Amino acid sequence: MKPILFYCYDAYCGWCYGFSPVIKKITENFPDLQTEVLSGGMILPEKPVPIAATAGYIQKAYKTVEEYTGIRFGSDYLWHINNAEESDWFPHSEKPAIALCIFKEFYPERQVEFAADLQYALHYEGRDLTDDAAYEHLLEKYSINKELFYSRLASEEYKDRAAYEFSLVKQLQVNGFPCVLLQVTESKFQLLAKGYTDYETLESRLKAALAS
Repeated sequence: MKPILFYCYDAYCGWCYGFSPVIKKITENFPDLQTEVLSGGMILPEKPVPIAATAGYIQKAYKTVEEYTGIRFGSDYLWHINNAEESDWFPHSEKPAIALCIFKEFYPERQVEFAADLQYALHYEGRDLTDDAAYEHLLEKYSINKELFYSRLASEEYKDRAAYEFSLVKQLQVNGFPCVLLQVTESKFQLLAKGYTDYETLESRLKAALAS
């Protein structure tokens, strides 16, 4: 079998947002390598939990992500972090994961790009990914039919696909994001990145894995 690169991420993961430029560059520089993005289901509360529950942690963590990665979090996103008691956000990983599953059917070769766009929409533009309207600008960007997208977004079929990805990520024993694995045989996976990894490091590990 041809090697497959698996990028396990979550739309709500700040470190994945910081890692977006790295994984995008990898897919640009290794165009013949099949890349699959899997949503990890980082935030799946049974009952909605307000952003206020994690805002204190994020207030410190986002600065560390900026320092390490050079990425910037937008003022519209940070308003919800710094004014959490006034925010109407209840983060949940399911809807952006469903959106990614739908998108893959249209553009399987642009999964990493779309995942990065979802993260930018949240962490820079401050769009609420639990709100259907948060995806509208991306449907225009990628010329995806609105009615078709929103009917799938609300369907059980695509909800099940997202749930399958969450369980697959668990099966792969991924317990933190971002995570990059290279599948070299049916049963053999090589771990290339666990947590934020800079481009040079990831590239050299990938080249070594592909050559072995």
